[in-house]
Amino acid sequence: MADVEDDPWIFSAKSLPSDPRLIAIMANGYLGTRAYGEVLHVNGIYNGSVGDCHRANVPSPLNVRLCVNKEEVVDEKFCLNIKTGTFSHTLQCSTFTVTQQLFAHRLHRHLLVNLITLRGSSSVSVNLEVDFKAESQDLDLQRGPDYCNAKYIYGSTLTAEIPSCPLKTVHMIYTPVPQCLTLDSEREKTWVFLTAVSETEKDVKESFEEGLSLADKGHLLSSHTEAWAQLWEGSRIDVEGSLVLQQAVIGCLYYLLSSLPPLGSNEDFNGISPGGLSNGQHDEDYWGHVFWDQDTWIYPNILLFYPEMARHILKYRIRTLEGAIQNAKQQGCKGAKFPWESAVTGYEVCPEKIYGDQEIHINGDVLMIFKQYYYMTKDVDFFALCGGWEVVSSIADYWCSRVVWSAEEQCYHINGVMPPDEYHSDVNNSVYTNVLAQISLNFSMDLAKDLQQPIPDIWNEVASKIKVPFDPENNYHPEYDGYQIGDKVKQADVVLLGYPLMFPMSQRHRRNDLHIYEMVTDPDGPAMTWSMFAVGFMELKEPKLAQKQLKKCFANITDPFKIWTENADGSGAVNFLTGMGGFLQAVLFGYTGFRITEKSLEFDPTFTDDVTALHITGVCYLGNKINFTFCKDLTTVELTSFFDSQEYGLVIAFDDLSPSIPLFIGKPVSFPTKTGRVQLKPSSSEY
Repeated sequence: MADVEDDPWIFSAKSLPSDPRLIAIMANGYLGTRAYGEVLHVNGIYNGSVGDCHRANVPSPLNVRLCVNKEEVVDEKFCLNIKTGTFSHTLQCSTFTVTQQLFAHRLHRHLLVNLITLRGSSSVSVNLEVDFKAESQDLDLQRGPDYCNAKYIYGSTLTAEIPSCPLKTVHMIYTPVPQCLTLDSEREKTWVFLTAVSETEKDVKESFEEGLSLADKGHLLSSHTEAWAQLWEGSRIDVEGSLVLQQAVIGCLYYLLSSLPPLGSNEDFNGISPGGLSNGQHDEDYWGHVFWDQDTWIYPNILLFYPEMARHILKYRIRTLEGAIQNAKQQGCKGAKFPWESAVTGYEVCPEKIYGDQEIHINGDVLMIFKQYYYMTKDVDFFALCGGWEVVSSIADYWCSRVVWSAEEQCYHINGVMPPDEYHSDVNNSVYTNVLAQISLNFSMDLAKDLQQPIPDIWNEVASKIKVPFDPENNYHPEYDGYQIGDKVKQADVVLLGYPLMFPMSQRHRRNDLHIYEMVTDPDGPAMTWSMFAVGFMELKEPKLAQKQLKKCFANITDPFKIWTENADGSGAVNFLTGMGGFLQAVLFGYTGFRITEKSLEFDPTFTDDVTALHITGVCYLGNKINFTFCKDLTTVELTSFFDSQEYGLVIAFDDLSPSIPLFIGKPVSFPTKTGRVQLKPSSSEY
């Protein structure tokens, strides 16, 4: 086994960061906390109304530390093992060793676990620093009767998100932690301290009993690590490059997966916020709200590997559709207007009105994830029976009621908006927003045909006549009407036209957009921006420029636990999943050139000097699982599982002059690295 310092799966240190925000986190899509943090958060549990809505702080029984006299310590190590999803603290002393392991159970998502193992050759004791108070400023907590020799507390949030939304209740059962653990005659002993959290008394008791049963059988840790092993076996990114790059890539995927429910979960999921579940209390990390960060920056990476997990995000948007419809009505529009900041109901919860009113590109961002899912899965039933069509058509209706006709320019305008570049507001015809509106309408019409739904004439009218700003003199896309070259930009905006929007344009125009906006984008802007410049330059086969952009991302990664900060100076949201999502897209859609299209999954690899090969395990396309290995001179594609009757259905296609290569299970195919695509056999008329 490799030394831990050389293992890309293990992030270790002799001491903890001085900034507690940068300590490792534990999350499983339902529960999230920071190691030694005072509070934990529960997915979907918010306190406060509308603009004051924030993740409810729940006191954390995992806030326990090992205490040993410093003179006794021979060696000390803090370690985050992302292969097993565990955080550990090990103290090696002259006569004993003590290890604490903390984790949010990957399979049993209502459980948080604290294991302490003491090893020694004689009777030894270890003190514990327990800092737990059954108090919360967000919950009306009460003590219930002890259950299974454990403590029981429960309480409701204080203020509902909106009047019609019921208060949320949290129930917690936890094993009390003593101030001292003693090893007597045994040479080794492990103490198990369980915490179960749920929204009902019945569920929390069942979860706690399940945890006790697993502990009695010795399966508590193994069932957790096996669930992580299943995830890593099913999806993985292996980069042949520096250890720093490897850890950045694997760490990003780990934190994104930690934010999602386990495979097979059928519980409601309430979205991903920029700082994840471990953060988001009042006045911190965007208060745990859900933004375009989830849809534009995080989601594509998940969809590529796990459509099942991607559906959780889609279902969240479907469940919040009614709130989005009310938002549109408040603006005097038809259809649905998804909130810039969302919690449980879909009503706008942004503390500052201007963003909720003007940053309407969120509607197109939401539409894009439904479009990408449809192209990758052809899951017609999800749209016909599960609410997907209602979201898509409602967004189309919104755009048609939001546009205004310009008699002067003979086209439709969208006025008074804020683009992703939040340094500018109340502008007309944000090119990013308008292109998204056009994409929304075109996809809505295509989907309507597949579902045999009627297509309103206005959809085609607006799609074909909406203004897309372009400057023919300078051959680039102005960010909005009146934009002047040289005006400062906060973050990636126009550069998103090429990817992920894939708006048709010449290489010259794509290159001009990249160079013009690279010069004026705020160097202190949010982390995900440079990833999109990197994707653009890889698309143009300019790897040196791409590598320059990607290097900027590393300023946002903090050691030792690879926690991302929103801004390079350490400010902004922490454990910034948005930045991680952008960085992963630079790998998954930049180096590989993956593009999700209506008929195929395209690839067009490009390599920077610091990467020699890229292994992508478990891409899921039309229900099939595919592995890709991209090297500078050779590409290998392997079909590892097929969907239903499609055993012989997929081929690798190239240009019209090159023959297609059929894919069969157990028969990887290799060819000189070049542009290609995975698709169904041309003779296959149905998906």
